[in-house]
Amino acid sequence: MLRLNVTLSASSPKNAENLLEGLQYQSSSTRLEHGCLGCGGWLGPDSTVRYCEEWATEDDLRRRVQSERFTSLLSVVEAAADAQVQFDFVNKTRGLDYVVELREQAAPDPFPFLPRPPSSESDR
Repeated sequence: MLRLNVTLSASSPKNAENLLEGLQYQSSSTRLEHGCLGCGGWLGPDSTVRYCEEWATEDDLRRRVQSERFTSLLSVVEAAADAQVQFDFVNKTRGLDYVVELREQAAPDPFPFLPRPPSSESDR
C-alpha cells in the first residue's frame, strides 16, 4: 500500500473551506480510479486542510501522478498559503503475529537458572 498525504495551510478560515471543497471535488473521481483504496479530505480545528489517498501498488500511484486529474489536485495545492506533499511507501503489512513476535522477544525467561540448550552452532 502507498499513501499520498497533503497538508495545506490556509490564509483564512474561508480559504480553508475553499481548499477543502476543491479536494473533496477531486475525491469522487479519484475513488473510481484503478487501484485507489480510498481517499478523502478534512478540515482540522486550526484551519489546516488534510487530504489522503491510498493506492494498492506503485504503478497505480504512478498513473495517478501522471494523470491530468492530478494536475487539478496540484492546482488546489498551489492555492494554499503553505503546502506539504508526502508520499509514504509501505513495504510490508503484518498483523497480530508481529505482536506475538515482539512480546516473545521481550518476555523474561521464566526459568533463568536452568541450563538452556544451545540455539546455534556458535553456542555449542
